[in-house]
Formats: sequence, C-alpha cells, structure tokens
Amino acid sequence: MELAYYSDYAVRLVNSEEPARGKDTLTSVEAVRDLFGGNSSAGRRANDSDVTRFRGVRARLRAVFEAADGGNETLAVDLLNSLLLEFPVSPQISGHDFRDDDGRPLWHMHLADHPSNATAGYAAIAAMGLAFHLTEYGVDRLGLCEAPPCRNAYLDTSTNRSRRYCSDRCATRANVAAYRARKRLEAEDRPESTGRAADHTQRATANGER
Repeated sequence: MELAYYSDYAVRLVNSEEPARGKDTLTSVEAVRDLFGGNSSAGRRANDSDVTRFRGVRARLRAVFEAADGGNETLAVDLLNSLLLEFPVSPQISGHDFRDDDGRPLWHMHLADHPSNATAGYAAIAAMGLAFHLTEYGVDRLGLCEAPPCRNAYLDTSTNRSRRYCSDRCATRANVAAYRARKRLEAEDRPESTGRAADHTQRATANGER
C-alpha cells in the first residue's frame, strides 16, 4: 500500500468531527466500521466500546494537526510519538493483489492489523501513516482548513506547499467570502469619497461666486 493511504486513516478519523459546527458522525459502531473503508475484516472487530476509544484517539490526532498548523513542530512530533509508542505497528512484507506481467507478486510493505481490538489496529495504522507523511514531506504539510468554521484536517501534497483548504468547496467558499468583503469595503469607501468630492466642488463654486 502507498503511504498516503495510511495517512488518510488519520484524516478520516479527525474529520469525523467538526467542533466549530457541533457535528460528530462518530456515534455508532457502524460509523467506526465505515472509517476502515475497504479494510472490512478489521472493521468487523469493532464493538460499542470502540466508539469511545476512537473518540479519544481522534482528539489526540487532532492535537497533532493543531500543533503542526500552529507552527509548533516539536509538539506535533512529541504528540505523534506518544501515539506510536502506545499503538505499535506490525510491518509485514506482502504480495497480495499486486502482480507483475509474469504473474509474480509485487512485494511491498504492509502494516498488519493489531489483533487486540479495532481501536488499537486503526490507531496504529493512522499514527504510522501520519508519521511517514510527516518525515517524508515535513510537519508543515499537516494543515487545518482556513475556511471558517470548517477546520477540517488535510495533508498538503501540492508541489509548492500552497494548500490552505481541505477541499475545493471550502476554497471556493473562502474566495467568495473574500470577494464579498472587498466589495463591502469598496462600497463603504465610495460614499465618503463622493462626499469629499462634492464638498470640494461646492467650496470651489462658492469661492468663484465671491
């Protein structure tokens, strides 16, 4: 699997809650299982206890993104390291689903599911994926959407480190809001300028009459 696939585990879990909007989709075992995506075998281990445990891991992962977004590189790494220590991964060499032209396995590294419970397995993969992304691309590639009130997490994979929003929808919304704000300022300035010009004309006329 690609490392980006693993780091997406962290993004999916963090974005299951939108604190500023008061939204939280992580409210049932089914919601926990949906986070695993195609990894249905791991998701099937989830039970009611995992809902609370997943929320705890989610808060810790969001704290990593908040530290990174705030420019606190050391804190982001320390928080992520604490997750890696608590939820270690089991790397394995795998060749399933990938074959070369001769039908031979294309061997690649695979992070095996943690056997104890669904939360431990998900947290281990999410933390390791995020660690891979951080060390490969830099802490500043972990961001939180700048379109208020969103604040969803995202991973910046742009070539010039320019990403600021979690989605095209938020980018469009922010651009429209900025455009409207500029228009309001222009509208507020225009009457004042017009008024000054009118006063100047009146004074000039009055002086001419005298």
